[in-house]
Amino acid sequence: MLECSWKSHFGVECFGCGFQRSFLLLMEGNIWESIKLFPATIPILLVFLYTVAHLIFKYKNGARNIIILFSSSAALMLGSFIWNLIQAN
Repeated sequence: MLECSWKSHFGVECFGCGFQRSFLLLMEGNIWESIKLFPATIPILLVFLYTVAHLIFKYKNGARNIIILFSSSAALMLGSFIWNLIQAN
């Protein structure tokens, strides 16, 4: 796995820390463990899949939906980051 340069320099996890491990857990079928480790994994994957589908099928409101999905994923990542900072102290 790739090492997080943010964590190695500052000693604090970044917004994306845990995504790789969470993705691997998801691929192994451990959905709940994946969600507990990094809650935004599934929404991020949904954004990616929906974006690819929108590029192929040209959905009427696709761009708006992508923005909504991405914003929700970013908010979840930010919430997870803040939660991890609180838990570390």
